[in-house]
Amino acid sequence: MKRHTGEGGLRTPVAPAIFALAVAIMSGGLNQAAAQQKTVVVLGTATPGGGFQVYGAAYSAVLNEMDATLAVEQRSTKGSTENAPLLAEGKIDIGLATGEVTHEALTGIGRPPANLKIINAMYPNSGMFMVRGDSPYRTIADLRGKPIAWGASGSGFVVLARYVFDGLGLDIDKDFSPIYLASAGDGPKMVLDGRAAAQWGGGVGWPGFVAISNGPAGARFITPDAESMKRVLAKYPFIKPVTLPAGSYPGQNAPVAALGSWSLVLARPGLPDDAAYKLARALHKGEAALGAKLEQARESTLANTLAAAPRRDLIHPGVLKYMREAGILK
Repeated sequence: MKRHTGEGGLRTPVAPAIFALAVAIMSGGLNQAAAQQKTVVVLGTATPGGGFQVYGAAYSAVLNEMDATLAVEQRSTKGSTENAPLLAEGKIDIGLATGEVTHEALTGIGRPPANLKIINAMYPNSGMFMVRGDSPYRTIADLRGKPIAWGASGSGFVVLARYVFDGLGLDIDKDFSPIYLASAGDGPKMVLDGRAAAQWGGGVGWPGFVAISNGPAGARFITPDAESMKRVLAKYPFIKPVTLPAGSYPGQNAPVAALGSWSLVLARPGLPDDAAYKLARALHKGEAALGAKLEQARESTLANTLAAAPRRDLIHPGVLKYMREAGILK
């Protein structure tokens, strides 16, 4: 509100000033009332340069556009492994998490079990190495002992890597030379300039892989072979086979078989049913718009949420209520 003063010898007429003040107060009151009607939802994402922050930006923008009473606000975090305890402590309302971190949070691995609920499935997340196209490395054995950019220390990719390589009888800290990043965006630079032999990551359109693929030498993927995958799946059944479609990155002419899980949007304990209902309704209404903003977000549907949830009772009651009303859940 512009303040009316008598500075510089100018005097503001009393009656118009009172009228202007009344209008401003009324307008401010209306704006305040409108703000009070909004359901503010704080969303924990990840570090800059990673896929979660890109997803969070598209997700919050579309949901806010679809429902004027919603205000989804992003918060940068260290990623999945920080989002889970932040949710459990009620410090954020919803947060992005990989399937492996979700499994650990719900079952109580490393901390007491958390009563977290699923708002929606994001997209299938897979783990794989990317090396420069002119790299001599072609197998996991070739990469043993080499510097590997595993990702940001709080990233769910690191958690996935620990499970995958443990299933192969390897330790990511002892059998490789590990690099843990302050920001996910640092890894691709290290691969491109030779400080790292490979970047671990995955998913369609993941920013780190896009950066390496667009480098002058192009890029190549390295994943466990079929027999190795069977060993991992036998030991850790919550990990699933995931196929990265051909054309997901420049120069990728064939699909890539990998291991991973669905990443999810999780809710804190006690998130009101009404808030979860609004989030589900806005997502359902904005599925096409979200997919148009971000290719991997085309998977973010309520139908996929039903399929990806380990159990139906893990889906938030407010989301289930909307699913029934929309005919998605019979």
